[in-house]
Amino acid sequence: MMRIQKILKAGVAGAMVTLIAASAYAAGGAAEKMTADADVAKLPGVVLTQKLADRLPPSIKSSGVLKVATDLTPPISFHGEDGKLIGIDADIAAALGVILGVDVEMTDVGAGAAIVPSILAKRFDISISGINDDPELEKQVDVIDYMYDATTIMTIKDNPLAIKGMEDLCGKKVAVPVGTFQARMVEAASARCATPVNIMSIPKMPDVLQAVRTGRADATVNGYATSVYTTEHQTGNGKGLQALPDIRLAVGYLGMLTAKDNPQLRDSVVAALQQMVDSGAYETIMKKWSLGPLAVKTVKVNDAASMPAD
Repeated sequence: MMRIQKILKAGVAGAMVTLIAASAYAAGGAAEKMTADADVAKLPGVVLTQKLADRLPPSIKSSGVLKVATDLTPPISFHGEDGKLIGIDADIAAALGVILGVDVEMTDVGAGAAIVPSILAKRFDISISGINDDPELEKQVDVIDYMYDATTIMTIKDNPLAIKGMEDLCGKKVAVPVGTFQARMVEAASARCATPVNIMSIPKMPDVLQAVRTGRADATVNGYATSVYTTEHQTGNGKGLQALPDIRLAVGYLGMLTAKDNPQLRDSVVAALQQMVDSGAYETIMKKWSLGPLAVKTVKVNDAASMPAD
């Protein structure tokens, strides 16, 4: 298998065009204040830690608000039945608010490809969303590597086309979110096909999944954690989805993003996350959402290049 870096060989100029375009369609929702539920608030390590709060940038200390961008990728971040944001990121965001002594306002920006432009434009201080870290991304923003993930393929239930690997996507209709790591993986795979992949680029992940459910697409290439969760918790209309668990590609990190000129925030969040890791609070949250095996032991920054060949 190729290293992650080789999969991602795309021009920086082309990437920036994608990112700028993304901002045009990302309408974004209303900011939601994240409050720690009882099961999060009682966790060890989830306590106001003044020395970490004091390390925050003056602008955040003055406003008392940390503005967070996210998008919908269950079980990382998604809407519950009552419409509120829930998931791993919601729990971690609420815990960070307690540790750092700030209100955390989280906004669903509507599409994963809108995350980077929103950070670069300083619309948000940080993203807490399941974005794949890679060396190209690290050229634009700092990436706090806070959990592991891999990539797999999702089909409709029972995999009627007998897809067993990326090579089986040649000539198929494959839905992917615009401007994402998985989209670039499919583009790279298509370049090796005798009959190219018919790539359907769709802004929002829920719409990507719906395209497969309803048969408009034959498959999607998606994060392993999300795919497994979606398989186990069937929702929405159309045919059910099925992850292909034997396919684990491009094992790497998911990261939170901060602007490169904001190291104070980056370092404060890293320290707060490491406090959660050391206390066991972080692992408890990961297990709550059935993703304990994807927990990191040490929170790192811009560490994508260290990941082994897949």
